[in-house]
Amino acid sequence: MSTATAVHRVCPHCGQVNRVPDTNAGAARCGACREPLFQGEPAAVDLARLERFVARDQRPILVDFWAPWCAPCRMMAPQFVTAARQLEPDMRLLKLDTEAHPDAGARFGIRGIPTMILFHGGREAARQSGAMSAGDIVAWARQAAR
Repeated sequence: MSTATAVHRVCPHCGQVNRVPDTNAGAARCGACREPLFQGEPAAVDLARLERFVARDQRPILVDFWAPWCAPCRMMAPQFVTAARQLEPDMRLLKLDTEAHPDAGARFGIRGIPTMILFHGGREAARQSGAMSAGDIVAWARQAAR
């Protein structure tokens, strides 16, 4: 009898680390707050929450570093949402507003926005700057996560 692999997944609502079977990740709820772990859209995070995701979540984390005043960021926002619907739950998609959280931009060396960084295993695995379509985001993220 085979058993599903269970991995740690961080709740985007409360930050609790949950142990979730890969076979049931899409329907999983947080053990602490009972909210769905995945809702088919990127979760907004601050620097502390982002660092918790990077350190504790065992699947790839794709972060869109953006700002509300940035026209390319606003153009890419719906594309990032569409990509989340295709990539989650195998990959977590997050958004971090660099205007609201300027320390994050400095911490991760963000020189221009939008910038996406893919984290895996607690480290940066890939980086891409500039607005992209949903299809390009999905293709780039899947290739970079290999």
